[in-house]
Amino acid sequence: MATRAVPAPLAQLPNALTIARLAMIPVFVALVIRADGQSSWAAGWLFGAAGITDQVDGWLARRWRVESQFGRFVDPLADRIIIDAAVILLWAYDRLPWPALALILIRDSVLLLGTPAALRRGYEFSVSFLGKAATWVLYASISFVLVTDPGTDWPVALFWSGVALAVAAGILYVVSAWRTTR
Repeated sequence: MATRAVPAPLAQLPNALTIARLAMIPVFVALVIRADGQSSWAAGWLFGAAGITDQVDGWLARRWRVESQFGRFVDPLADRIIIDAAVILLWAYDRLPWPALALILIRDSVLLLGTPAALRRGYEFSVSFLGKAATWVLYASISFVLVTDPGTDWPVALFWSGVALAVAAGILYVVSAWRTTR
């Protein structure tokens, strides 16, 4: 492993950002519930901030050469939890249709259940541009759904493009894992 490029205390910043994103989840849920199905700038901004921390923590970890097992596991888990929470709540308040809920939960269930099997077979997950693009679009579109009035169509259309990217990234991961572990 390469020598880290920053002092030890600063090397913990990427993991601290991931932990901060986890800590945002209950606050985010409370803000969405408080909005009771209406637009919420506070929830939208907080969700957007979570998306920014997702980009920054991984970028810093790679740039500073301080990637960790904790970050490799907890960072994508934090993304799944906050995105799933948002989709579940937006579906419950009739802001996203049930197929959106079903596709996101199926995708994340496959990832959650399939990752241990892939790791046991020697597959090493890496960051892909397509996976990152899907996450960026999902964070942005969900933020827009949160800050717009119910019935506004364009953020939902953007959300579906993020789902399409996520499904494509998932298929590529499965194919790659299958090829690597045969």
